[in-house]
Amino acid sequence: MNENAMSNTSRTDWSRIDAMTDEDIDTSDIPPLSDEFFSKAKLRMPISSEATVAVTIDSETLEWFQSQGEKAQNHMAAALRIYAETQKYCQV
Repeated sequence: MNENAMSNTSRTDWSRIDAMTDEDIDTSDIPPLSDEFFSKAKLRMPISSEATVAVTIDSETLEWFQSQGEKAQNHMAAALRIYAETQKYCQV
């Protein structure tokens, strides 16, 4: 990860985004989900087994997760799980 990636300030106008209603969002380029999609869809539940490990992360990343609320550890575990899943398909 780029050293400055966590310190970049978002240029997104979050006030404008927060003020939008569902009707304001243009979804015209998103095709509707078909019956075929749902026939192939699979429900994937997280594995309930857990392991406790010590991981060294930079303080800025830790502070960001902690600023998100009480479930910071759950969110960090979910982020790692998502990263690991995506890497399975990115291997060359």
